[in-house]
Amino acid sequence: MKPSIDGTEFGSITIAGVRYENDVVIRLHGKVKKRKKKLSKAKYGTSHKVSLEEAEHIFEAGAKRLLVGTGQSGCVELSDEAAEFFRQNGCAVQLLPTPQAMTAWNARRAP
Repeated sequence: MKPSIDGTEFGSITIAGVRYENDVVIRLHGKVKKRKKKLSKAKYGTSHKVSLEEAEHIFEAGAKRLLVGTGQSGCVELSDEAAEFFRQNGCAVQLLPTPQAMTAWNARRAP
């Protein structure tokens, strides 16, 4: 079962009762991993634009959907190359401000 996202505020997210004070990726099997935003920052000077290199790291074979929390105020975006990479791999991407992404995630995991 995928973990529930319990809450989010600027600088943290709580997943399955554990508070994380860094950006995270929830893998297909439900494991929470730290986001490797340095891959994007090295290319764009900011982690607010997801690079192709980070997209390749995030993507897992077989994924059909990716839900991206774009921060409390919705600042994160995909680069054109990252968007094309996900499209070519048949993975639909939904970008939402993190509070809305939390609601969408929890609704999708409900039985």
